[in-house]
Amino acid sequence: MSTMSGKNSPEGEEGAGRMKSESWGQSNAAGDVRRGRVILVAYLIVTLELTFLFMQFGVMPYLAKSLGLDSVGFGYLQTTFGVLQLVGGPIFGRFADQFGNRAALTLSCASASAFFLLLSISTSVPILFLSRLPSVFMHGLPGAQKVITDLTAPSERAAALGKLGLCFGVGIIIGSALGGVISTKFGIFVPMYFGLVGSLINTVLSVVWIPSPSKPKSEHRKTEHSSVFNIREILRVLKFPGVMEIFLVKVLSGFPIGLFLIMFSIISIEFFGLEAVESGYLMSYFGVLQMVVQGLVIGKLTSHCTEQTLLRLGVLVFAGVGLGMALMRTVWHYCIIVVPLVFAFNVLGTITDSILTKAVPSTDTGAMLGICASVQPLTRTVGPTLGVILYKQFGVSSFGYLQLIVNASLFVYLLKSKSPLRDTKSH
Repeated sequence: MSTMSGKNSPEGEEGAGRMKSESWGQSNAAGDVRRGRVILVAYLIVTLELTFLFMQFGVMPYLAKSLGLDSVGFGYLQTTFGVLQLVGGPIFGRFADQFGNRAALTLSCASASAFFLLLSISTSVPILFLSRLPSVFMHGLPGAQKVITDLTAPSERAAALGKLGLCFGVGIIIGSALGGVISTKFGIFVPMYFGLVGSLINTVLSVVWIPSPSKPKSEHRKTEHSSVFNIREILRVLKFPGVMEIFLVKVLSGFPIGLFLIMFSIISIEFFGLEAVESGYLMSYFGVLQMVVQGLVIGKLTSHCTEQTLLRLGVLVFAGVGLGMALMRTVWHYCIIVVPLVFAFNVLGTITDSILTKAVPSTDTGAMLGICASVQPLTRTVGPTLGVILYKQFGVSSFGYLQLIVNASLFVYLLKSKSPLRDTKSH
């Protein structure tokens, strides 16, 4: 009787409430730890994948030349890679929405394994071109973005996505350095073997650590009725309020600088007069700046400024970068200009991805990220032709003037426009 009365007393109810709140707190803390571990694994997968990719980027021109491929043929090889990435990005995003993050990242890592396997046996030009085929599903970065988007609150998303840029910087520095050293000391195919083993490790990490789909079944049914290859369904996400506006800002703001970066290997030789080693140092400098901006700057800015403010700031800085490029004459000028360039490039990339993933339902974040991932392949596909025309006809300064005009126009537009995204429901 005393036990029963104790349970029904206010003290008993209060004790039960405390026990319940403590158990909820413990379960939430455990959930936070698990989410943190999954996000760290996603960062690791992206870092490894980018490191191996930059290793092969440095070796690829020499491999192509050893197989008898001239500069025109190498251009076709690069274009093939860009087109496959362009086509595969939205499809990969749609696949992630329908089958979950684990399946998507595993597909990306397995495709990378096939990519490096074919590269490691590329003893002829046809096999070299065939090795590009798996790249259609090599989208580790948007796959990791999807994981982070699903596991972070909207207020924390921009900072978490920004740290992927830190992974990118590590990949540039380590991959570019290791690729040259390993190929010189041990042979041109050895970096490909490293890439194959590393991609297989990434595949295991994805299967073991990335959680299976956790969305409610009702949400999955909305996306399962149509094919992964349904282009109309993929493009549907651009019809949500304000999405097309921000997406166009993302595409247009970085397009002129994208043309410049595509032509940079030629510009560094003909305009700056750099040797191959000096170009490598410049790439390492770029990677260090990337790490500093993403690791120390972006997170603090997102905690103190709204995304709309950072969007305008990024575009404004990009316009200033254009002016600097138009007046640039030496490589030392470029070393100064590249600081605000990296800042604006990373701010706009992170903020636009964050805004766009919040502007669409949670069932469509994969498709949205896939479309965003197709922006750079689009630039790489059409960029070489446009870049050559600008460089040959108007000189290096033309890239700067184009950058200035485009971003100054975008800045004025963003100041005057009333974006509906501020009223968009966060997911």
